[in-house]
Amino acid sequence: MTPRHRLIVGNWKMHKTIPEARDFVARLAELLTPAPPDSMVEIVLAPPFTALAAVSTAIKSLPIGLSAQDMHWEDLGAFTGAVSPLMLKDLGCRYVIIGHSERRRDFGETDATVNKKVAAALRHGLRPILCIGETWDQRTNSQTEQVLSAQLTAALTGIEKDQAGDVVIAYEPVWAIGSDHPATAQQAHDAHRHIRARVTALWGQDAGERLVILYGGSVKPDNIGELLASREVNGALIGGACLDPLQFAKMLSIASSTT
Repeated sequence: MTPRHRLIVGNWKMHKTIPEARDFVARLAELLTPAPPDSMVEIVLAPPFTALAAVSTAIKSLPIGLSAQDMHWEDLGAFTGAVSPLMLKDLGCRYVIIGHSERRRDFGETDATVNKKVAAALRHGLRPILCIGETWDQRTNSQTEQVLSAQLTAALTGIEKDQAGDVVIAYEPVWAIGSDHPATAQQAHDAHRHIRARVTALWGQDAGERLVILYGGSVKPDNIGELLASREVNGALIGGACLDPLQFAKMLSIASSTT
C-alpha cells in the first residue's frame, strides 16, 4: 500500500499573544524532537495576524509551515483592517484559510468573496485552504451534497485546471465545529468522496485523485485516528484542540502512524 501524505493544520483562531505563540512553538519543537526523517506528515500553524511574524521567525529551522486565517482579495488599497496576499507572502505564509464558516457567519463572507480570495491566493503563490460545509438543518434535510457542490462550484469558478494541485479543500460541517458532536468517520468519508467526485468532474481524474481534502470540526486525539483511517481523508484542520502543544503533538503522532 502506498504511504499517504498527511496535512495537519492548527487553526488558532483568536487565541495567543506573541509571547504565548513563541512559547507554543518552543514547546512543540521539544515534543517533536527528534522528528522521523521519513515523516509523511506536513505540519502547518495558522496563528492570528498579530502573531504571524513571531511564529514565522520561530519556525524557521523547524519542519513547520505557516498559514494565515484569512486575507483580502486585493493587493493593496483603502481597505481598513484588511491584510493582502502580498503582506502574507512577505511574512512567509505558504497557506491561507479561506471561507471558514465563522467568517461566513459572523463577517458576511459570501461565495463571491470566497471565489475572489481563492483566485487571489493562487495568483500570488499561496495555497488556499478552502472551507466548505453544511449546517445541521441542511444535513437533516438531506441537502449535504447539494450544499457542498454549490459551495465548491462557486468558490472554484474561473480557477484553471493547472492550478488544481495548489488548492486544498477543508470539509468542515458547521454543526460539528466547536461542538461535542464531530462528524463520524463514515460521514466524513462520504462527504470527502463527494467532494473528490465534484472536483474530478470540474478538473478531471488526475486532479481529483491528487486533491488534498482535510476534515475539520471538533477533531481531537480520541477521534483523529478513526477519521484519518479513510483514504478519502488526507488530513485535518484542527481548532480548539490544537491550542495545547501536548495535545497537538499527540494528534500529529497519531496522524503519522496512519500514513
